[in-house]
Amino acid sequence: MSPAKPILVGQMAGAFGVKGEVKITAYTDDPMALARYRTLQREDGTHALTILSARVSKTGIIAKTTEVASKEAADAIRGLKLYVSRDALPPVEDEDEFYLADLIGVRGQTPEGERLGTIKALHNFGAGDVVELDPGGGRATVFYAFTREIFPEVKPADGYVIIIPPVEDEGEAASADRG
Repeated sequence: MSPAKPILVGQMAGAFGVKGEVKITAYTDDPMALARYRTLQREDGTHALTILSARVSKTGIIAKTTEVASKEAADAIRGLKLYVSRDALPPVEDEDEFYLADLIGVRGQTPEGERLGTIKALHNFGAGDVVELDPGGGRATVFYAFTREIFPEVKPADGYVIIIPPVEDEGEAASADRG
């Protein structure tokens, strides 16, 4: 992964009250990390928000920012994805740790080394992280829950992840690779 690519850390959830505070859904382990980053940007690297103060909420933080002064202004940017530059994040110190963004473009393979595809994206629809795997050749992408059972070995620095497809998907994943 390119160090210049920003990392998704949160998303605008809308207004909180009528005095310009905003709700931000945090995608970080510690929601207050968003306040410590202070300056959040859009995916293209342009400035999005500067956090002046924040407190923890159920799904992230409630924040006061320099850019939002009203409920209407907060609602206008609802859904805005918020990023920080990679160098703002703490370095990964353990070989078993990684940022989810590091998995994009990594090869997925069986324990025997058979190529299953390339990780195209990671999603979270509310029930946990889901990996979208592109088998290539114009075939439809395959989705797998990002669990230890399905992904027993994750080595983004080495360029691969081991995937053990669930029984109900095993035939589909195997045929997608041969197609």
